[in-house]
Amino acid sequence: MKRAAIYVRVSTEDQAREGYSIAAQLKRLHAHCQVQGWMVADEYVDDGESGRTVKRPEYERMMEERDQWDAILVLKMDRIHRNSRNFMAMMDDLRMSGKDFVSATDSFDTSTATGRFVMDMLQRIAQLESEQIGERVHMGMRQAAEEGKFLGMSDPYGYRFDRESGNLVIVPSEAQVVKEIHSLYFGEGWSMQVIADHLNAQNIPTKLRRLWSKRQVFRVVHNPLYEGSRHWEDVVTPNAHEAIVEQRPKRRRRRRRRRRKCGKGQESRRLGES
Repeated sequence: MKRAAIYVRVSTEDQAREGYSIAAQLKRLHAHCQVQGWMVADEYVDDGESGRTVKRPEYERMMEERDQWDAILVLKMDRIHRNSRNFMAMMDDLRMSGKDFVSATDSFDTSTATGRFVMDMLQRIAQLESEQIGERVHMGMRQAAEEGKFLGMSDPYGYRFDRESGNLVIVPSEAQVVKEIHSLYFGEGWSMQVIADHLNAQNIPTKLRRLWSKRQVFRVVHNPLYEGSRHWEDVVTPNAHEAIVEQRPKRRRRRRRRRRKCGKGQESRRLGES
């Protein structure tokens, strides 16, 4: 015999509506169970609670006690949720737990082939809605980027976000390090790993107070951000904020080759002198 968890809900705005009272819902749901030959496992009643949130005392208790019932029974689908995302999340939860959902007046029963078909359609509609929202957000962000608007990011090394101006402003102490990195890489021909070791030897931390790595040096060297440009996907906005360095020059390699001939010991002494 199927065990049904009867769930009823009435919000403040539903109080005056005929047929939505708690007593009326319980009466019809008990009658439905009798006709179907189901056993009522328990009644879960949320009085004065909104269907747009899952933070409802009896709803939460019902979901915690799922081992005590086989299906949730409601009078109408809007009694359980008025938010489509919350409804789909609940249905995923029920499916993984091997539980069913039944809406008495909507003829919706996930234990039947028709109910499962409708459920599949609802999931596809929810997925379509989610993807369309994502596309609209992406289009909005692209338009904002093309207009030169700041889209937000964690503070990059050398800068901080200024709420008053709504843009990036230079952090002088970090900007000096950025200039040194560019000078050593483009002017002196040092490798990224040697530069990282050099900064760590001088106890100069990264933005997150960690050690420098080759990858982090790469970001400073090749990011157009430091030339005053912002980069979002394939959209580059020049002169978006104050630059720390000029346009990246062609890298010198001659000194790097000469230093390589000196050997590791001499290279280490040269780094120490810098």
